[in-house]
Amino acid sequence: MKRLLVRFGLVAAALALVGGCATQGDDANSQGGGEFTFVSPGGQTRLFYPQNERGRVSGLAGESLLEPGKQIGLDDFKGQVVVLNIWGSWCGPCRSEADDLQAVQDKTKSQGVQVLGIDVRDDRSAAADFDRDRRLTYPSIFDPAGRSLLALRQFPRATVPATIVLDRQHRVAAIFLTEMLESELLPEVQKVAAEPR
Repeated sequence: MKRLLVRFGLVAAALALVGGCATQGDDANSQGGGEFTFVSPGGQTRLFYPQNERGRVSGLAGESLLEPGKQIGLDDFKGQVVVLNIWGSWCGPCRSEADDLQAVQDKTKSQGVQVLGIDVRDDRSAAADFDRDRRLTYPSIFDPAGRSLLALRQFPRATVPATIVLDRQHRVAAIFLTEMLESELLPEVQKVAAEPR
């Protein structure tokens, strides 16, 4: 009997997890003000969330790529728009978009925008060389296991590159599951930065 209850509990938990990805209506974002939970986009690579449907991201933090032992995360950027970029030095599209992300950082910093990289499935020395060679001024979390991404509940950790724009309350305003160019990302970031506080 005990074994049957355990199996039933595991099946129920699995169904709840799968059901959470089934429809947009199940998304915590549709309630507004709750914690963000990623919902499978059905093949879409660009997702936009109206202000009243945005879910908050909290607890996202990890060890600094260039300053081992130092923790960095969203709490370091209170009141700022944060552009999260999930990358790896082994990823071709990540190499292409790094300069574009740096340009977005340079052009929006005065508007209270901060790019924050999350380096996944990587070697620290290769990632640090990648960062230095491109003269990136924005910080990155070194997270080979992708644990910091658990804060983006149900976000697919294998999706690299990915860029997530958080508003000043650190709610998800947009998600791009593809390589981004400055010309595409900059207007979206500026739009979020210009929203009333």
